[in-house]
Amino acid sequence: MRQQLHGVRDSKQMSPQARMAWEPCIRQLAWGCAVGEASVEEIDALGIVPATRLAMLRAVQRLTQAPDGLLIDYLRLPELPLPQVALTFGDQRSLSIAAASVVAKVHRDLRMIALDQTHPGYGLAENKGYGTAAHRNGLTLHGPSVLHRRSFAPIARCLAAGPLEPACPSAPP
Repeated sequence: MRQQLHGVRDSKQMSPQARMAWEPCIRQLAWGCAVGEASVEEIDALGIVPATRLAMLRAVQRLTQAPDGLLIDYLRLPELPLPQVALTFGDQRSLSIAAASVVAKVHRDLRMIALDQTHPGYGLAENKGYGTAAHRNGLTLHGPSVLHRRSFAPIARCLAAGPLEPACPSAPP
């Protein structure tokens, strides 16, 4: 399989077009493939790392076959009684983890493109939710949407500023 996926690497080192091109091949060759998510409310309530673990747990639970073990980038899932190897920089050290990161990023990118249609003004299709100048400008003009994490410091500051202040600063303080 390594030969068939030559060119797949850490998703952060691949262009969106390359990730999109590789994703169907990864799904076809993979023993199993599933994506998990955590909601904005869960991220706010639990924190980013526990919510990430929750999303990973949901992905494992959505697999059509139960795995014998897990190879994971950095984190462990203590609630799963499976053998686990957590690799630091796993997406750079393991083809399996790199392939999973590609599938996850394609899922995220497609979701952000769809959310851009229902929540215009933040540039989600282009910035994928990262705090670019266009995204911050959207926050300044429109304020936070239901998609924005209330616990994220810049959003919390915007909400604390109250109705007499601009919705959000155009640049982080």
